[in-house]
Amino acid sequence: MLRLLTGTVLALSATLGLAQEAQFLHVTKSVEINAPAADVWNRVKDFNALNTWHPGIAKDEIIEGKNNEVGAVRLLTTGDGGQLHEKLLGFDAAGMSFKYGIIDEGGPVSNYESILKVEAVSATTSKVIWSGSFTPNNSGPPPAAGAENVTPTSVFESIYQAGLDNLKKLAETK
Repeated sequence: MLRLLTGTVLALSATLGLAQEAQFLHVTKSVEINAPAADVWNRVKDFNALNTWHPGIAKDEIIEGKNNEVGAVRLLTTGDGGQLHEKLLGFDAAGMSFKYGIIDEGGPVSNYESILKVEAVSATTSKVIWSGSFTPNNSGPPPAAGAENVTPTSVFESIYQAGLDNLKKLAETK
């Protein structure tokens, strides 16, 4: 998972086989968790704590601004040393959601924005929805014949799913 996160998000542009004109893409993943929404929100709400529940992130630190305040910038470091900068674009404690974007330039995607939201399904069950939108950058050659065609959509689906699966495991373990 760590290799997938670093190798594809940070270096995906070298392996994409996309059409010449970039298209706006969307990814949404969700998971139902057997825990109250407030408890799940308490696990995910800190912008500088992705590493506490996502298995692909080794370190998460605020390098500009203050945690959970719009404008804060976090530096994510993966287990194999890859790094990514993200900026907090919105934070709604009452609505149990926050919005952020990747601010690194020249990567495999641009205009990346994501929303993480926790919703109550019942008093003891919640749903976490992680969605993102982005434009792929077409800066690399198409994959070699027989090679896996890794798309930005499949990469973000894998990243979101790994995080949500681990969050469910952590939240449901007492």
